Amino acid sequence: MEVMRAAEERETAGGDVLHLEVGQPSTPAPSGVIRAAHAALDSDVLGYTTAAGLEALRTRIAEHYRSWYGADVGPERVIVTFGASGAFVLAFLAAFDAGDRVVVTTPGYPCYRNALQALNAEVVTLPTSAETRFQPSPALLEDLCRRTGSVDGLVLASPSNPSGTMLDGPSLAAVSDWCADHGVRLVADEIYHGITFDEPAPTALSLNSDTLVVNSFSKYFSMTGWRLGWLVAPPDLVEPVRRLAQNFFISAPTVSQIAAVAAFDCHDELQANVARYATSRSVLLDGLPAAGIDSLAPSDGAFYVYAAVDHLGPDSQALCRRWLDELGVAVTPGIDFDPAEGHRYARFSYAGATDDMAEAMRRLKAWDG
Repeated sequence: MEVMRAAEERETAGGDVLHLEVGQPSTPAPSGVIRAAHAALDSDVLGYTTAAGLEALRTRIAEHYRSWYGADVGPERVIVTFGASGAFVLAFLAAFDAGDRVVVTTPGYPCYRNALQALNAEVVTLPTSAETRFQPSPALLEDLCRRTGSVDGLVLASPSNPSGTMLDGPSLAAVSDWCADHGVRLVADEIYHGITFDEPAPTALSLNSDTLVVNSFSKYFSMTGWRLGWLVAPPDLVEPVRRLAQNFFISAPTVSQIAAVAAFDCHDELQANVARYATSRSVLLDGLPAAGIDSLAPSDGAFYVYAAVDHLGPDSQALCRRWLDELGVAVTPGIDFDPAEGHRYARFSYAGATDDMAEAMRRLKAWDG
């Protein structure tokens, strides 16, 4: 957010900015969603929904799991939420008590640990690295428990923000099995599902019925500002999550819910967005090494490249500030994703226009540092 503010200040002052810091699609919501929203507004029937969300939307989400993954998920297990952020709050409140020890990997999305800490859970940091593809494994988890004691939960993101790496089927199954064997509640962040470039991402729902899965309409469905996500809860937590949702949020935005039903009929348009991300991804995977930035995490999915930049300077915050000031290229330093080692890394987002990605690579290559 600080980088976005600095970029906005530069633009306000008349400077140009190429946005590689923003983790949101630059494409609009699907045309079918927009038409459905107009129709909903014209109908003037926009009161609260139930806390769990519209039945029509929950049914389409359940059908999505059957058609994409072959996973049998009843709509009664789906809770429509105020974005993925709302889903995480509900998941953490329902699954963990104050004092529970929950593993969060670094680098990782900072709001996991911030929300858990705000809810008085104990965050147990699991460092990952390029050698482990910035993902957890049973071996890493076993070592962590030997050193720090047993844990109650694990937050897993695949594909991950900021690294873009994901666990394949056997690797995800191994982590899921470890959680089941050790009585560890798994919370799986799957908000970048649909945006992968070699193999589709497997869902944790197919592996362990005790898992909570978070997803969102913001990324693949290109509906960031509509503030709509969902949580698939295990049977024992469905009613607690619904009660929490009622008290915290009443319901997710009604217009967004009505419109989102149409999102599942827009896959051709959405796949065209993914094809554009793939082109931009290639631009970065070629352009960053040409600019001398060649230690890159495997960009399996999402729309990020996570790169080591410590050979260009000891502090990625200062480096990213220089790139913005001198080149007009906005990039996110890694420190927010990893307080210990993030000063060595930067995250490049290729969610923006491909031409902007190409121009940013040209400027970085020409930069004399």
